[in-house]
Amino acid sequence: MKPRHPCPAAPRSAATLAGFGAILLWSLLALFTAASGAVPPFQLAAMTFLVGGLCGGLPWIARPARARALLQPWPVWMLGVGGLFGYHALYFSALRLAPPAEAGLINYLWPLLIVLFSARLPGSGGLRPGHLAGAALGLAGVAALFAGRGELGFATGALPGYAAALAAAFVWAGYSVLSARVGAVPTDAVVGFCFATAALSLACHRAVEATVWPVDAVQWSAVLLLGLGPVGAAFYLWDIGCKRGDVRLLGVAAYAAPVLSTLILVAAGHAKPGPALALACLLIVAGALAAVRASRAAPRG
Repeated sequence: MKPRHPCPAAPRSAATLAGFGAILLWSLLALFTAASGAVPPFQLAAMTFLVGGLCGGLPWIARPARARALLQPWPVWMLGVGGLFGYHALYFSALRLAPPAEAGLINYLWPLLIVLFSARLPGSGGLRPGHLAGAALGLAGVAALFAGRGELGFATGALPGYAAALAAAFVWAGYSVLSARVGAVPTDAVVGFCFATAALSLACHRAVEATVWPVDAVQWSAVLLLGLGPVGAAFYLWDIGCKRGDVRLLGVAAYAAPVLSTLILVAAGHAKPGPALALACLLIVAGALAAVRASRAAPRG
């Protein structure tokens, strides 16, 4: 699978910071989604991925040659569209078939899976105990956050939903790590992946959902902000981070997203603070520090 039109490599530290930017944007997902009203999931995905694709393709007006990034071999397209659409389709299915808290917790195995899968990447320096400890502490932090809400109670009747959530975790982890293996594919290609995901989401929406449009300027603004940030710029930043940054460190840092999201909801008055949130913050910070130390100590391949 030889990608076409490679782009210059970004410094490793700058690329990792770009990945952190994606995590920060994903922490706004819950707030903007709540503000978007009753728009069904697949319809919302179609609308926001369309905005995200348009946002990423806007610079092509000044530099049309960048559109040649879409000329990639079919395995690259399968990876990109399979990652973006496949993950969201499975996650939305999980939310339909299982309680959101349990589905969300299972789905958040993907950062741990990224840490594990990244050990197979060339030049990764191998997987160190600190990376595993950091990922485990991060997962414990997310579990503490969900448990503190008193929402966890796994039921056997929701097994199909749990399976979909687990599959979503594997899909996103696989997409993130395999993106590093096609690091020469320019990030502009993600524009095409967003448009394809929007089209597939629209097809799913028409098949299983009733259309519900935003009812006022606030809800329309939330949809636009979703497309510009958590479902737009975040995927371009994540692509840069996974291809040219420290994927293991990004995997551990990703556990900060649900905690940051809860902190934002608290600040906006949509949630209340509590001991579980403080414990989750401590565990995730400890996990991140362990992973940072391990990455600094890892030999460069």
